[in-house]
Amino acid sequence: MLIELKNVYKIYSEGLESEVRALDGVTLNIERGEFVAIVGQSGSGKSTMMNVLGCLDIPTHGDYLLDGVDVKELTDRQLSHIRNRQIGFIFQQYNLIQSLNVLENVELPLIYQGVGAERRRDMAIEALNQVGLAGRMKHKPSEMSGGQQQRVAIARAIATKPPIVMADEPTGALDSHTGHEVLQFLQKLNKAGSTVILITHDNSIAATARRCVRLSDGKIVEDHLQEVDWL
Repeated sequence: MLIELKNVYKIYSEGLESEVRALDGVTLNIERGEFVAIVGQSGSGKSTMMNVLGCLDIPTHGDYLLDGVDVKELTDRQLSHIRNRQIGFIFQQYNLIQSLNVLENVELPLIYQGVGAERRRDMAIEALNQVGLAGRMKHKPSEMSGGQQQRVAIARAIATKPPIVMADEPTGALDSHTGHEVLQFLQKLNKAGSTVILITHDNSIAATARRCVRLSDGKIVEDHLQEVDWL
């Protein structure tokens, strides 16, 4: 099992009158190679779920095993290593560095991994080729459309070839046509073997995943396989 959440709680202001249970006893297993949509409205706990799954935050109670490893036993350095090597993050906001060109933005996680300059450049160009932007690698983000910037962010996420890709509302800032292209690319990544976890509030976007996990008030209220809306 790639991901195992066992009775996980994420509690803010625990024990106080203002206590908030962002995750409230969540148990969830995700197999390697799955494409899972985690769906919920604002305040449902879906963003907290992504933060926990992505090792950006640690559960207050319960266990999270990632590829058999209990994350609460890991040091900050080890958690950072996981985030940099095992998980590719795609966010609604592209989080590109405006002073760097496209190639340099995609190279960043490879620099953190200590990849040599020549190999780093080759891996970044390969990722840009995958998203159809190799011809724009010298452009700055400000010279590109929103859809192109999101594709740069995707290239940055996959440049290290992470086994897990987490996408948090990746189409939220895009028009429907460009958002369609992004979702199509996530399906393509999954077909190539990546485990894809898609966080969304939109049922039509969730329909592109093979499995739908619905959250409400920090609890899983639905977890089912579905007919995939192939794009």
